Amino acid sequence: MGQLFVEPDMYGSRYIRSVELPAEQIPDRRYPFNIPAIRHLGRLPLHPRATFFVGENGTGKSTLTEAIAALVDLNPEGGSKHHRFETRASESRLKDYLRIQRGIMRETDGFFLRAEGMYNVATSLEELGISPSSYGGVPLHSRSHGEAFLAVAIHRFRGNGLYVMDEPESALSPRRQIEMVKRIHLLAETKNSQFIIATHSPILLSYPQSVIYQFDNDGISEVEYDETEIFRTMRDFTSSADIFLHHLLGDLSFD
Repeated sequence: MGQLFVEPDMYGSRYIRSVELPAEQIPDRRYPFNIPAIRHLGRLPLHPRATFFVGENGTGKSTLTEAIAALVDLNPEGGSKHHRFETRASESRLKDYLRIQRGIMRETDGFFLRAEGMYNVATSLEELGISPSSYGGVPLHSRSHGEAFLAVAIHRFRGNGLYVMDEPESALSPRRQIEMVKRIHLLAETKNSQFIIATHSPILLSYPQSVIYQFDNDGISEVEYDETEIFRTMRDFTSSADIFLHHLLGDLSFD
């Protein structure tokens, strides 16, 4: 693991200063402790505004994101502290061994927004008879998947909050991802909010007031935006799409 971000004292580190998995607490080599990034987690400082987890599928970024959400008492399937439902328990054991170090502030709001759980969140809200006024006045099921995601971020994220998101870009077009960056900035800069986000989106990663952690088979390391594999792959592909496609597809004809 490389040298990690040191949180600046001037921010009070918002709500969570760090997350830690002490080596002596690791029970065995079964999932999720067989994932290198999880097994070698150690102490991971979090940025007071936004912390991003990046890496290939299966490297543990969503597993850690979910465990952090559960540790701060957010519903593991998505939702807030006070919105509890369960369709199928699938969270890992990680939260039982993880520790968080709190900052000097305490959040008054929180939400776990995850791509795969939005349908279940919307269904639960309707079943509980919760007014859609908190989500922009329109029931989430009456919106497209992407519109529902953005409605939660715009209308339900009230500020002074800890917001955990798992791959939100899967529901959002590139233009909507840009809107999400704007919303993150507004909440982090003017409404004392902190974000923890697992993502594959180079657009979301571009938010500058943040730290980016790369998850891979060697563990976790801090990386700059333009050093991420996500950024480099997208840059190389968009600048030379014809060359990429030639190597990928060869001389195949689609006529």
